[in-house]
Amino acid sequence: MKGVYTRPGAVGEGDGVRGGVDTNPPPGSSRLGDMGATLTEIVVDAADPAALAAFWVEVLGWEQLDADDTGVEIGASGGAKPTLVFVPVDDSKAGKNRLHLDVNPSGCDQDAEQQRLLSLGAVEIDVGQGEQTWVVLADPEGNEFCLLRTQVG
Repeated sequence: MKGVYTRPGAVGEGDGVRGGVDTNPPPGSSRLGDMGATLTEIVVDAADPAALAAFWVEVLGWEQLDADDTGVEIGASGGAKPTLVFVPVDDSKAGKNRLHLDVNPSGCDQDAEQQRLLSLGAVEIDVGQGEQTWVVLADPEGNEFCLLRTQVG
């Protein structure tokens, strides 16, 4: 089978072995042969895709790539992936997201970036995180995201 690495006598589970097939990539490889997926888009349900996309364009310094009645896509200049795609939904957000974005300050410290994000429409929220080095915020539609402490870029 192309892309699957077998290990003679391998029969266990829990160590990267499934049914005698070693699912661990070979040393120096991050993938199993031709198998693997590439993250290209993160899709976010939105009551107002255009407004939420505009918020995230300001947060990330990205640009709007496409917009139509199915949603709004934003991304970094130069075509870097992944992009964020905001799609219209009728129902409102309920409960804590099971997936969230983490962002780092770039060109300033965490406090300055926090103030900038709040001025754009983010709000501080408590999801039970306690005292941490990161700050939990929500975008204008209530989607949680974290502002980490470490400055990048």
